[in-house]
Amino acid sequence: MNFPINFHIGNFEISSHLVFETLSFFIGYRYYSFLRSRQKDLIVDENRIWIIIGAAAGAFIFSRFIGIMENPSLIKENWLLAFGNKSIIGGLLGGLIGVELVKKWIGENHSSGDLFTLPLIVAIGIGRVGCFLAGLSDNTYGVETSLPWGIDLGDGIHRHPTNLYEIGFLVVLYFSLKKIRAEKLKSGAMFKLFMVSYLSFRFLIEFIKPNEFSFLSLSAIQIACIAGLIHYWKVIIFPKQSLYA
Repeated sequence: MNFPINFHIGNFEISSHLVFETLSFFIGYRYYSFLRSRQKDLIVDENRIWIIIGAAAGAFIFSRFIGIMENPSLIKENWLLAFGNKSIIGGLLGGLIGVELVKKWIGENHSSGDLFTLPLIVAIGIGRVGCFLAGLSDNTYGVETSLPWGIDLGDGIHRHPTNLYEIGFLVVLYFSLKKIRAEKLKSGAMFKLFMVSYLSFRFLIEFIKPNEFSFLSLSAIQIACIAGLIHYWKVIIFPKQSLYA
């Protein structure tokens, strides 16, 4: 395969990354709507809309903030290009902050994350397909490896296919959470399990990515992951009390 792998319609070339990123938003939201139509939502429609707005605003701001921190050298070279960098971890944590601020503002006390959990996993997985097909241009590739499944993304170097690793992890996580959903979990436990699992995975996989390390040999994403895991410390230390009713 020759990377990047894009779509061609006549003389036009369409970025596969853009296609799959768009699909991830569309399918993720449609899946969320489907799940909400099939189960009782304790949050009224108006409050749910405000929560989605808060999540989107927080995700937009923090995804770009962490994206800039990933490659701080780009700020001097081209700040517009630096602002175009986005990070899923920043989006998740920013979305969490946005939701909590909005819920406090509107006086909503019910947990809102469980309905988003499975759609988020599906959306991230679809987006990672686009990241993989984009090759080196997406900056989510792995470091060089001698393992037999290393992939040449266009520069002659066989690299860890980190996007494929993540897709595999998300598939396992999706079916695992879907299975335990039937257990007597507390409201919000599904989302907490997703966040702890995904933050832990991303912290570890960043060690085989060519990041610009910034503090204590940790990348900006790893530092963000640690902050998120600290937020969920009760889930990690006291899982039974925190998750099960």
